Formats: sequence, structure tokens, C-alpha cells
Amino acid sequence: MATAKPILILTGASRGIGHATVKRFSDGGWRIITCSRDAVPAECKRDSNWAHHITADLADPASVAHFVKEALDLLDEVAPGQGLGALVNNAGVSPKTPFKERLGCLNGEIDEWRTVFETNFFAALALCRGFAGPLHKARGSIVNITSIAGHAVHPFAGSAYSVSKAALSALTRELAAEFAQLGVRVNAVAPGEIETAMLSPEYDQLIPRIPMQRLGTPDEVAATIFGLCSKDFSYVTGTEIFITGGQHLF
Repeated sequence: MATAKPILILTGASRGIGHATVKRFSDGGWRIITCSRDAVPAECKRDSNWAHHITADLADPASVAHFVKEALDLLDEVAPGQGLGALVNNAGVSPKTPFKERLGCLNGEIDEWRTVFETNFFAALALCRGFAGPLHKARGSIVNITSIAGHAVHPFAGSAYSVSKAALSALTRELAAEFAQLGVRVNAVAPGEIETAMLSPEYDQLIPRIPMQRLGTPDEVAATIFGLCSKDFSYVTGTEIFITGGQHLF
């Protein structure tokens, strides 16, 4: 009898790190359920392992709840009793002020901070809680995508984004302690400067601050996420891996 393919749920799938992660898991033989505010590119829909995409706004708690319900129903439909092999909380936002400045502590609206935290922090918590049962059933893994900006002041990442990612790092630690009782491992990866379509030219000035003297790639982040969800990392939980080319050392 053929072994059932493990299942991944990933948020923020339509571009960048999320898109590369979908490809890495698909290449590894996983089935994938994704979520983002936007529709996925047409070429991605041709991936036979990409089972389903659910459009949802993770800044809206009602939309998050709808996504959890639809994804749970889908799990029961495509793989009854199998459970969930991995949850990757990748979705994130880093808005600017109307003047294109980083959203700091003294500018912008407080409500913008609430929106950032809903997407970057509370949605991840809600999804971990919502999928705890299927993760327990499959002895699965959770990987939260944090950021180098959650550990030091960053010249371009706004304060709201940075603080929300620091909170997600702390949440990873707390989840790891509690979810261990369910047989579920919880880790995080903290990317530095990763070359995606959303990266603006101003980031080039940060390259001299990176010991490896280059930007990272989405594929390098995806490979680390995939590794954390594999049996090779079966005794690793509560860990945050920096994917920064050494930038976090300074």
C-alpha cells in the first residue's frame, strides 16, 4: 500500500518565500493547502500537489476563522484521519506611513499597529490553535516566519512590523513548550535580507553589513523550513534559525 502524502498548510503563498516553500514541499512529495489575500499565479495551479488555495484576509479575525473551518473540512475530505504534517505561518505585512516612511512609534496611526499585529501575530496564534488537533494526529510541525528585524532595530522595517515579529519569536517559544505535549514541534526561521520582488533597491546598501556579502534567496529559506519539518529535525523544538548570511551577528 502506498504511503499517504503528508499535508502542508501555508499562509502567504502567492509570492516570495511562501511561493518557494510551496515548491520545495511539492518537490518533496507533500500535498499543499495555501492561503493568501491574492489568487495564486496560474503556473502554480498546474502543480498537481497543490491541492487547494483559500483566499483569506488574515488581518480580519472572521476571515481567519473561515479559513480554519474551510481548511479543516478540506483535510477531512482529501485525507480523512491523516492529520496535518506541517503548518507554516508565513504571511506578514510591513506597511509604510502615507509619507512612505517606516511605521514607527511616533508616526502613523495606532490602528495600523493593530492591523500589523492581527496579520503577523494573532493570525499565527489562531491557526496554531485551530489546527492543533490535526497536527497532533500527524505528530506534525509548526514553523513561524519571524525576521531579523524582531531582534534589532532595522533601518527600513517599521517598528510595528519589528515588534510583531519579536512577539512571534516569543510565541514560538511558548507554543513549543505547550505543543510538545501533543507531539508537535514548533520552530521559527528569521530571514534577513532576502531577494524577492518586494525588496526595494534601498536594501542594496545593507549588503556591506552582511558577512556573506550577498542577499539570500527564497529557495534558501524554503530549504530550512522544509528541513525543520522533516524527521532529520525530530528532536528540535523551540528553536529560531537565522537565515541572514551572518548579518544578525552584528
